[in-house]
Amino acid sequence: MSIAVYIVEDDAPAREILAEWMSDASGFKCVGAHGSVEQALEHLPVEKPSVVLMDINLPGMSGIEGVRRLKPLLPDAQFLMLTVYEDADHVFEALEAGAMGYLLKQTPRSELLASIKDVYAGGSPMTSNIARRVVRAFHRQDATVPESAKLSQREREILELLARGYLYKEIMDSLNLSRGTLNTYVRRTYEKLHVHSRSQAVAKFSHFSLNETGNCPSKP
Repeated sequence: MSIAVYIVEDDAPAREILAEWMSDASGFKCVGAHGSVEQALEHLPVEKPSVVLMDINLPGMSGIEGVRRLKPLLPDAQFLMLTVYEDADHVFEALEAGAMGYLLKQTPRSELLASIKDVYAGGSPMTSNIARRVVRAFHRQDATVPESAKLSQREREILELLARGYLYKEIMDSLNLSRGTLNTYVRRTYEKLHVHSRSQAVAKFSHFSLNETGNCPSKP
């Protein structure tokens, strides 16, 4: 069974080359190719392709807005961006709109065909440097989140009791927890705070409690 591919690309020579690649490759077929989202909105719901190759910089409506409009009409289709834009803003906007992959236009033919197979099979192919940008963006985003904000409400409650000098048995009784459940919460808290002991966890808790409220946790 061939993968039905639809192309939305305003550059006519590039569109023709992509269509030829699909037609000449075993296991693929080009079911349509147009130069704008407006044309795609008219034809795509009828063609019902499995994969849509979508440019971003198109006349009229952008490719990102096109994905946002077309995805509800074709929930089973996989949208794969094929563009010159490498910045994180375009990447995240496209993924948020419903795209499942993001490739640059200089992607070689063999890699493009492999990526179409990948997205058709449920993957999320990305050009390697695009994937690295995404990972870096997530790392930067995670670094801006205070460690205290990463803790759940229950983890904060347990850490506060530990900081106030409660014994494990007293915490179990106070919060109606089993020893195993308490140990799990404590382990997760240590992992999130990147510490290895109660004293280190309490020290960090005291630090961010002081920053958040101006007060250190009081002892009973």
